[in-house]
Amino acid sequence: MVKFSSKMEREALEALRAHAHEEGRTLAGLLTEAVRDYLAKKRVRPAFRDAAEAVLRDHDELLARLAK
Repeated sequence: MVKFSSKMEREALEALRAHAHEEGRTLAGLLTEAVRDYLAKKRVRPAFRDAAEAVLRDHDELLARLAK
């Protein structure tokens, strides 16, 4: 693990600490999980968008007929 410093709204930090305590986890563990989840979600969206655009482009005539 690497130590770093950041700022966060007090209420959000207090809620995160309380949640970590309730779950029996460390604050670092929750933050690591949250960052990984955030990055995974952000990476999927462009890939999904690209795939959807390819389907729309490759099958535009069929999709237009199905919409009628």
